[in-house]
Amino acid sequence: MSKPKILVARAIFPETLERLAQHFEIESNQSDESWTREQLAAKLQGKQGAFTTGSERIDAALLDACPDLKICANMAVGYNNFDVDAMAARGVVGTNAPDVLTETTADFGFALLMATARRIAESEHFLRAGKWQKWSYDMFAGSDIHGATLGIIGMGRIGQGIAKRGAHGFGMKVIYHNRSRLDASLEAECKATYASKEELLKSADHVVLVVPYSAASHHTIGAAELALMKPTATLVNIARGGIVDDAALAVALRDKRIAAAGLDVFEGEPKVHPDLLTVPNVVLTPHIASATVPTRKAMAGLAADNLIAFFGGKGPLTPVTPVTPVAAR
Repeated sequence: MSKPKILVARAIFPETLERLAQHFEIESNQSDESWTREQLAAKLQGKQGAFTTGSERIDAALLDACPDLKICANMAVGYNNFDVDAMAARGVVGTNAPDVLTETTADFGFALLMATARRIAESEHFLRAGKWQKWSYDMFAGSDIHGATLGIIGMGRIGQGIAKRGAHGFGMKVIYHNRSRLDASLEAECKATYASKEELLKSADHVVLVVPYSAASHHTIGAAELALMKPTATLVNIARGGIVDDAALAVALRDKRIAAAGLDVFEGEPKVHPDLLTVPNVVLTPHIASATVPTRKAMAGLAADNLIAFFGGKGPLTPVTPVTPVAAR
């Protein structure tokens, strides 16, 4: 029997590619070209599967142009690049890569929080520019993390990981807001207390965003929400671009309505709102919260596992769309 044909849409670890080649006929993109929508659709012609990374938009128009496509496996926990309804309507399975990046992403979220609160990037730029001539009592004086109030919006696995780091490691008071309240045992484990969004924004010294992107969560933090925060507060976004109104945030940072922000994700990334590049009190990183070698290999491995399991007749391991039983395919 001939092997199913799949497209690997971005460069991935060579060992992952070699493993996929044992099961599939592969067209790969190890040169890591950025394809247009039209190029992606052309590359998917005759392909039954796709290994995606979150950069490739899978929507109704693309699916209509690629009738052979049966599954798209994302090497990411987020899947806002998938039009889930359009995929479900056409019987195309989408999968993601949850769990394997939880702890690493929580580590990074806390690292970004610390860098933001303690003005690490701002002070490094100052030093590198040769401006450090003497000590002064208020030079890059930031805000404390230990004993402060940590507000988390989005209390899934990663949010819980950040809560535990704050509560158990730094003695922080943790409050959270979520679509649904955690059960009492999880709240106790995280030492976290539920709060309304408004109460959280008014009370927290540090706000961390860990919500998935959707139409409902678009601009969860905008000008009105930023106005509720303390002028000494910090905001960290490791969720997705579009959760924060970046233009409104740049204004709030410039006007010192909040003290600082740390951003790993941006609206329209890899483009960054130009006003964010002009304010000193923001730490900017290029969507690297899961970027450790072991974690990225695990993410790639899970995406490969999903493709192998699906075409092996076992069904996908981590679907985010409805799955048609194997016998009915």
